[in-house]
Parts: sequence; structure tokens; C-alpha cells
Amino acid sequence: MARRNQITVYIWIVDTIQRYGALTLARLNELWVNSPVGDGNPIPRRTFFHYRDAIEEMFNLSLKCNRSTFEYYIDEEESENDSRMQQWLIDSMSMSGMLSDARDISHRIVLENVPSARQHLPIVVDAMRSNSRIKFSYKSYKRVNAVDGVVIEPYFVKIFKQLWYVVGMNVKDGVIKTYALDRMSRLVITQEHFKMPEGFDPVEFFKDCFGITTNQNQPKNIVLRVSPTQAKYFRALPLHPSQQEEIHDSYSIFHYKMRLTYDLKEEIMSHGSDVEVVSPPELKAQIVSELKKALSNYAPTSKP
Repeated sequence: MARRNQITVYIWIVDTIQRYGALTLARLNELWVNSPVGDGNPIPRRTFFHYRDAIEEMFNLSLKCNRSTFEYYIDEEESENDSRMQQWLIDSMSMSGMLSDARDISHRIVLENVPSARQHLPIVVDAMRSNSRIKFSYKSYKRVNAVDGVVIEPYFVKIFKQLWYVVGMNVKDGVIKTYALDRMSRLVITQEHFKMPEGFDPVEFFKDCFGITTNQNQPKNIVLRVSPTQAKYFRALPLHPSQQEEIHDSYSIFHYKMRLTYDLKEEIMSHGSDVEVVSPPELKAQIVSELKKALSNYAPTSKP
């Protein structure tokens, strides 16, 4: 079996056990035989044990067997990888395998066209692994021409709204900045190495922010009044870990502790009249100002 197919099998086993919670090998084989991944034959016990060992090594997921029920389950306590990274990887590979198996109905699957980071992401990851500086040209949306010879110390990468970003120290400016990978060109790893700042935590860096933009301002207590329908989306996909909700008859009040950033303002405005800023006053004033500018674009003009 080719390595690519093996990984597909590993992902199928993990995804299936996660969905069912716990499964005997017999039940797993029933699902396997009827799955697009399976070859119509059950997985031999010895082969399954090999797969289990490979899964533990590849994903740091511990597959345990309940000796009283003979059911296999994923032991979350013994899985050592970062759970978000682990789950994202499994979900991505599982989705990739599912789409690959659905080629016969590809005309009925509509995908979103997004800029790819496939060209640059491996280079950035390699640079992070060796703590090497990277050099590239960067075409910001705010500039007409690209800036050549940008050199940064890549601290970490982050994905936001299906776009990949690298965050690191700009060597020339001495400031931590964020760069979108799809706006880079001529990216290379330099021979210059750097040392990660002691105690630097990527999660902590964006802890008080929504999105990919940040600043040095203190976090604010943010209160949003949200329509009942939109509140359901907020519950399903919280804007921030600090989110708390008060449910009322005809609306919900959401509380947050965040910095006032560009991405946050854009997110609030994207919901239109379904979301109202209650506080702080400065955020409310910013939203009002932007709405007035937008409304002025539709003001009637006098005929010549």
C-alpha cells in the first residue's frame, strides 16, 4: 500500500473512532468494508495493530482498548500534541481524503477559491525549525509597489479566514510584524540565525485580539447587542474565548475582553444591523464614523 494510501487509512480510523467515541475492531471493520477507503476486506488484527502504532507515532494519539468491552478509543489525556494543531491536521486530511473519494460527483461540490500558501508555507516552516531569518519581497495592499529585501525572524505562523500569515521580528524596524504569505515573492531562507525570545508565546501574543491585527493598547470591555438570529451564529462560532452571553427575549448581549483592532471593527461592521456596539464609546464612535462614510457614497448627487 502506498504511503499516501496508508495515511488515508490512518485518518479514516482516527476520524471514525472520534465520531463513534469507541468501537470494537469488529464494528470498525463493518464500517471499513463499506467505506470508500476500504478494499472490501476486513482489516486483519495484526495489521490493525501496526496501524495503531503508526497513528500514535504520526499524530501522538493514543489508541487504547477497554478490556471489558474490547472497544478502542482515543485516550485524550495521553495525547501530547497541541490539541488544536492535532485536530486541525486530522480534519484537514480527513476532508482531503473525502473530497478525493468524491471525484465522481465533483460537479456537485462547490469549493471556495482562496489564495494558496503551498509555495511559501514549507519554506517558512523550515526557517522556523532552524531559527533562520527569511528574506522576501512584499506587496502590501496599501502600497503601489512591492517592498524588496524584507528580512524577518519568523516566530510563528497563523491562519485566519483561510489565509496564512507569518508573524516575526522585522530586523530593520525592530518591531514584530505580520505578513500574509500570499503577498510574498522571492522568498528565501538566509544563513543568519536568531534566537527566539525567552518565554515568547504565540497564543499569548494574540490572546486579547480578534483576527490577525494587534496593537499595544489595553484590552477593553466590549459589549455587543446582537439579534436573536445572529446570536445563534455567535454561539456556534465565538468571536473570542472571552465571549459571554446574556440572553433576553428579543436580543442577546455579548461581553468580551479584547483590544480594539482593525479586524474587530471590520468583523462587527460585516454583520450590519444585526450587531450594535453598546460599549466602549470609542469603538461605537469608530463604527458610526465608518457607517457615515459608507452612507455618503450613496448620497444623491446634483445633476450637471
